[in-house]
Amino acid sequence: MAKTLALPKDQLVKQALVQMQNTLADNTWTVRQKLALTCRILFENGHDSGLAGQITARGPEQGTYYTQQLGLGFDEITASNLLLVNEDLEVLEGHGIPNPANRFHSWVYRGRPDVNCIIHTHPTHIAALSMLEVPLQVSHMDLCPLYEDCAFLEAWPGVPVGNEEGEIITTALGDKRAILLSHHGQLSTGASIEEACVIAQLIERAAKLQLLAMAAGTIKPILPELGREAHDWISRPKRHGAAFNYYARQNLRQHADCLN
Repeated sequence: MAKTLALPKDQLVKQALVQMQNTLADNTWTVRQKLALTCRILFENGHDSGLAGQITARGPEQGTYYTQQLGLGFDEITASNLLLVNEDLEVLEGHGIPNPANRFHSWVYRGRPDVNCIIHTHPTHIAALSMLEVPLQVSHMDLCPLYEDCAFLEAWPGVPVGNEEGEIITTALGDKRAILLSHHGQLSTGASIEEACVIAQLIERAAKLQLLAMAAGTIKPILPELGREAHDWISRPKRHGAAFNYYARQNLRQHADCLN
């Protein structure tokens, strides 16, 4: 006989959280490997735009972070060809140079000590939405990790190679995990590489759904209290880890070289 059909929702939520915490396994990849996996995952999910975009993670010392070499696409990144740079973009480990636009990552890391990974890309649907100068509208359950958690920069400050752009983007991001940048792209952050990767995947899907819905009619908002509830339910480290592990398994079938 069923034992849980009369239980209140809050108790069922608590039970589910305990089960996830005790059952979902963490991965054992290194920071370099997870960053390389993230590059391949995003390449396969529409984030590739030639040499545009940067994916970074904090390094072993304060003021350092890993990033890809300028000249390599996301599908060419491996754990071994990543660079370790400092805030001035000087190369501490590796060969080649970083993208000069990495400068604004230095500013975000300085302003957000809770952030350990930054993903900046120009995926198709985000880029299209950014051209309309409208903020992201979160109106579907699956997108709720972005509910009240995606900032919007309406005025394009130009190419982000100067310190001014770093200050502007960091200020606009505030305490949120993601930001839509008009005439530019998206920036996603996370306390972990796994979280940032999942958020980056989600924001591109959100933009695609928004464009489809806008073409069909007027988007209807969800109730704020339900949006916040869904945000907190989905936005948990174990769920981010499980989602990342799934994306990794998908991509390792044809991108196993990224772990080298």
